[in-house]
Amino acid sequence: MSHRSRLTAVLVDVPAAELDRTASFWATAIGKEPKTYDKLPEYRGYGEVTPGIEFMVQGTGDAVPRVHFDIETDDVEAEVARLKALGATEIGRHHTWVIMQDPSGTVFCVVTIQVQEMFERHATSWD
Repeated sequence: MSHRSRLTAVLVDVPAAELDRTASFWATAIGKEPKTYDKLPEYRGYGEVTPGIEFMVQGTGDAVPRVHFDIETDDVEAEVARLKALGATEIGRHHTWVIMQDPSGTVFCVVTIQVQEMFERHATSWD
């Protein structure tokens, strides 16, 4: 059975103590005020800074800041299996998403559909 996926978000991961300071920096840098989320207080979301690509700052338990990407899909398990076959490694699960690393260690997440309209327009089909 086929499924579809696409790159949907770019996230700046920072130590939790740096969340507000970093979110303020990015608000000024890109000219957009972030949203906060009651259910996910560790995120600050700026919406689509480029059509179809969300931008967020995330406070994490990690000591080292990094950037990670999200891939949205209509079938998380099929996309995880496809990416593992390409050499990715699953490193964890959180809520409904799967945290992975590419072969060189770059972190990314596989998530459910986030931006339905952009998904319909731009997702790639996989067999």
